[in-house]
Amino acid sequence: QVRLEESGGGLVRAGASRRLSCEYSRRAFSNAALGWYRQAPGKEREFVSSVAANGDDLKYADSVKGRFIISRDNAKNTLFLQMNGLKPEDTGVYYCAAGIYEGRAGSASLRPMYWGQGTQVTVQV
Repeated sequence: QVRLEESGGGLVRAGASRRLSCEYSRRAFSNAALGWYRQAPGKEREFVSSVAANGDDLKYADSVKGRFIISRDNAKNTLFLQMNGLKPEDTGVYYCAAGIYEGRAGSASLRPMYWGQGTQVTVQV
């Protein structure tokens, strides 16, 4: 069974914090790289952050570096995205993704192969 289920979205004020969660099926994704993407209205889906299967090799988009923290708890089959200092430009649908890291060590990037349904985050001034 393949399952990626996001939760935690909602309406928040600029400057606030929010934590997103993504429950994933253990058999399918416990050994997969996981990540978060987002899509703002009228824009393409963009990479936010990713983490390797063992919890290492964290990667962040420049736009969220220093504000967002990705983590995974393989014992609970849950991926998290702690979002701090939220800005209106962080508004969008946030998607959980599972896949593999491709490329050389140190510069590898996530190639998503499975997607969740998404959770809306709206940041108001």
